[in-house]
Amino acid sequence: MSETKGRFGSVPPSARAPGEDHTFVLAEDKTRLFVRTKRAGHDPAACHVVFCDGILCDGFIWKYLWDDLAPRFPLAHWHYRGHGRSASPEDDGRIDIAAHASDLMAVRQHLGDPPVVLVGHSMGTQVCLEAYHRYPDKVRGLVLVCGSYGKVTQSFRGMPLLDLILPKLMDIVDKQPEIARAIWTRIPPEVALKLALRSRDVDPDKVHAEDMLPYLHHMTHVDFPMFLRMLRAAGDHSAEGYLGDVKVPVLVVAGERDTFTPASLSEHMGQAMPYAELLMVSGGTHVAPIEQPALIRDRIVSFLERVLPADEIPKTT
Repeated sequence: MSETKGRFGSVPPSARAPGEDHTFVLAEDKTRLFVRTKRAGHDPAACHVVFCDGILCDGFIWKYLWDDLAPRFPLAHWHYRGHGRSASPEDDGRIDIAAHASDLMAVRQHLGDPPVVLVGHSMGTQVCLEAYHRYPDKVRGLVLVCGSYGKVTQSFRGMPLLDLILPKLMDIVDKQPEIARAIWTRIPPEVALKLALRSRDVDPDKVHAEDMLPYLHHMTHVDFPMFLRMLRAAGDHSAEGYLGDVKVPVLVVAGERDTFTPASLSEHMGQAMPYAELLMVSGGTHVAPIEQPALIRDRIVSFLERVLPADEIPKTT
């Protein structure tokens, strides 16, 4: 089978949707980051919409938005270090939110340094806020979906459960990492989906199994000890102190029944940013973009068309 050569690697054509370009870029510490773009027919200098995943994710949440926004805007989506098709970190210590924000800027430079609107889901919300805080140049807006400004290990199901459990779990994994990896990689995705449906962490009436299973398959391929350290770093990070300094338009999307990042955190985040607006998705959970895709698509398109200056609205060529 022939392959399409990226800058730092090869991409099997079967993995690419029509009109997409896949490549790899180098992070500051030389970690290879996977990037996919879809910008055929758009002005290369136009404002790009850049998607940032949640932890353990490699794009499942953007399934509908990616296709729906492609005719209107140039798009880019990347995988975090140690996730999806990106390489494991060259520097094991660079797995915190600041490292992801630096990686995001490497992706933007790869795109040609255009103006961008950053779209983040879950932990991607923290990454987008940190990226704006550190590198505000050319960031024209933020779309923060089912995420929190920080301290995420304190808010699962409205309680600091992960803060209590995580240190003990990390201690066990540090002592027996190979056993932990073996157990983690053998979690049946179908069983995990049944548990998520039963616990109502996702809406059983609106979510489709074929939309969730790619995520559940992918999560078992992420190195478990690295995931725990990354989660701990996300739990230690908070952007709350500089939310008031966000001077670009922001759309905050919250799931009314989100058990991972409760909607109250999204409401607080929206109130703290001077140019933010809130979309509360009635009945939405942490995966609202694949439960109610039309609602979220329409609001994001409206937001983008309102906040981008006329000379930065993408034009087809």
